[in-house]
Amino acid sequence: EASQEIFKIASMAPGALLLEAQKEYEKESQKADEYLREIKDQKLLPEAVSQCIEAAGYEHEPDTQKSLLRAASFGKCFIDKFPPESFVRMCQDLRVLNAIRDYQIGIPLTFTQYKRLTIEVLLDRALPVGDGAETSLLAPFQVQQKDKSDEEVAHAINQKLGDTPGISYSEIAARAYDCGRTELAIKLLEYEPRSGEQVPLLLKMKRSKLALSKAIESGDTDLVYTVVLHLKNELNRGTFFMTLQNQPVALSLYRQFCKHQERETLKDLYNQDDNHQELGNFHVHSSYS
Repeated sequence: EASQEIFKIASMAPGALLLEAQKEYEKESQKADEYLREIKDQKLLPEAVSQCIEAAGYEHEPDTQKSLLRAASFGKCFIDKFPPESFVRMCQDLRVLNAIRDYQIGIPLTFTQYKRLTIEVLLDRALPVGDGAETSLLAPFQVQQKDKSDEEVAHAINQKLGDTPGISYSEIAARAYDCGRTELAIKLLEYEPRSGEQVPLLLKMKRSKLALSKAIESGDTDLVYTVVLHLKNELNRGTFFMTLQNQPVALSLYRQFCKHQERETLKDLYNQDDNHQELGNFHVHSSYS
């Protein structure tokens, strides 16, 4: 009904007027204000926003969905204390629906079917079908479950996905981090087999020491250098040196770096370690230089 009201010919429904107002606003036309005033004068702006949100759910074309959601977002700006839950939920639902409608999964559900089926049943049906594309389906839903602990959610996701080819646990972890669930993101990264994917996200989450441990475990020298140089810029000098003291592999690699790039820092490292033999060698080499 909402879609019919908005898109029928010569419609004067509040949602239709709000959609036109938003389009005119993008064109920088004064007609946007005229349409908006017409809706506000009738005190129908909340209804117009709700109508656009509802209609977006019944549209299959992403461009039309976006257009309706932009109109709803535009209308919300002129309403005091409009509850955002319906808008946010619709964005999440559409992301799921668009993901499962993708040809790689191929479940072209309507919005009504999706609501009646429930997300849990849909996940069980969709996950065995896709080949990596299900990540975009799973992330918006499971990482936002507030009634379960981080460990339970991470385990549930791993139980669903296992080691399926094409799955990127780092992508799901990034989604969890964006939702404010840092600990869940870290637990999800434990299932990510590629250290090159784990480490950058850990650095982004400011878990640099954990990133360093993961980089060392990977045996990838370049990855270790990346984390060490990140720590060097992030920590003060004393804390940086103390962190390296606890990681002999990283310390050894950093010494090699300093020998070629930062000779004076190398002297400070030897002083920190009370390594008089190497400190003496350093001064002899410096004298010859």
